[in-house]
Amino acid sequence: MLTFPVIVGIIVILYLLNCIKILKEYERGVIFRLGRVLSKPKGPGIIFVFAPVDRMVRVSLRLIVMDIPPQDVITRDNVSVKVNAVLYFRVIDPLKSILEVQDYLYATSQLSQTTLRSVLGQVELDELLSEREKLNAHLQEIIDQHTDPWGIKVQLVEIKHIDLPETMVRAIARQAEAERERRSKIIHAEGEYQSATKLAQAAEIISQNPQTIMLRFLGTLTEIATEKNSTIVFPLPLEILKAFSPEKSKEK
Repeated sequence: MLTFPVIVGIIVILYLLNCIKILKEYERGVIFRLGRVLSKPKGPGIIFVFAPVDRMVRVSLRLIVMDIPPQDVITRDNVSVKVNAVLYFRVIDPLKSILEVQDYLYATSQLSQTTLRSVLGQVELDELLSEREKLNAHLQEIIDQHTDPWGIKVQLVEIKHIDLPETMVRAIARQAEAERERRSKIIHAEGEYQSATKLAQAAEIISQNPQTIMLRFLGTLTEIATEKNSTIVFPLPLEILKAFSPEKSKEK
């Protein structure tokens, strides 16, 4: 039969075993002793939590990836879109994350949603579609500024998807098609201008030496002869054409 000292010894051993807690490398334990928090968090490794005097709250220091649900946003040019994003952050001060806010995960999520709607509502649709990196940096700066008192560091904010209305998609497609047509016409006009400039320069060079036109004429005949076709070419001396020129007619 077990004596009273043996029973007490067993209870003490079980109590001490129950007080042993193991924290992983990425975990820290915020200890409340009689309601007052200790100056430094415990861990990692083996620690002792003497319940009910002590109460421990585990805090993970790993990077947390939080998905921001799709938000209805009205841009500055009155276009209604749905935008969702992803937020990357970590806890850098376990004490602040427990003492300064009731639930830092929920608080960060709500802050991210409201900031996303507020920031994107101040830009136009074209800026929202073309300047995502700038908007991501602005969102990160604002969210990090508000979460810093909570001991949280925001490392990255990325806009994932922008859901446009069907009418706006068609309007953007027409705008892109018109832009491509405009560029095509400009390129074609520039080509015509460069071609006309070169032809004018060539005509000026040929006019200084009339024999060059005959050489160009013979070169054209050579090009035609190399092709496999049934084209028949009758060379006509240019002197014959000069006899019928207006200047010759006036002399007669």
